[in-house]
Amino acid sequence: MGEKRAGIVSIIVPVYNAEQFIRQTINCVQAQTYTNWELLLVDDCSSDKSREYIQEKSSTDQRIKLVSLKKNSGAAEARNRGVKEACGQYICYLDADDIWLPDKLVVEVESLRDIQRIENTNAGFVFMSYEFADVSGEGLGKVVHVPRRITYRQALKNTTIFTSTVMIDREKIPDEDIYMPQIASEDTAAWWRILKRHGAGYGIDKNLVRYRRSADTLSSNKLTAVKRIWNLYRRQEKLSVAESVYCMFFWAFRAVLRRI
Repeated sequence: MGEKRAGIVSIIVPVYNAEQFIRQTINCVQAQTYTNWELLLVDDCSSDKSREYIQEKSSTDQRIKLVSLKKNSGAAEARNRGVKEACGQYICYLDADDIWLPDKLVVEVESLRDIQRIENTNAGFVFMSYEFADVSGEGLGKVVHVPRRITYRQALKNTTIFTSTVMIDREKIPDEDIYMPQIASEDTAAWWRILKRHGAGYGIDKNLVRYRRSADTLSSNKLTAVKRIWNLYRRQEKLSVAESVYCMFFWAFRAVLRRI
């Protein structure tokens, strides 16, 4: 496990056959105006040229590090391995096909510090707005805005927390609460756990993240998404059928609004 160092942002990217997008993803991190970061690219046994390109970039920028899994294990395990290797105070996730605009990190770090100083000294979880993008990474004009504050109970009924927008302060939230479970919708399950154990999360309504949405994106399968969330309600959160139906109604309604 890496030794945590104040101010460093550890950016964790799970990589699996991502050669189509990985160059742009790495470039958007290198373009950040906040430069105190390390980029942990966790290769999940890719069979394309993702590893070769990461090795090439890491040879010219010491902040870029390749972490290799011994067997294909999925995004949750890749992210968890990244957390174990991370040396930063802050954890951020970036999916291999998503894009950050240059001020993403500086805005998030400064906003979190302001929240801790003014509103809640124990705040350790923030997220921000994002925009849907086409395959080239160009924004489509559809921005998903986020609430200023969200609790665990509110998050059960909301789809607003997107993985590539999250920042976590490890001085406030221990790694054991950050690790993602080995279940479908592992990221959502992790956010719910953090909110349940550590109070509210805080939204930053600035559009600095691009989310590529394609026909073969896992979350684009609406029926599959509904089943995954239902299983989280019932099996992980242990909600009653009535509570699950109630939360699912609002979750589905907001999911539809998000995509209109």
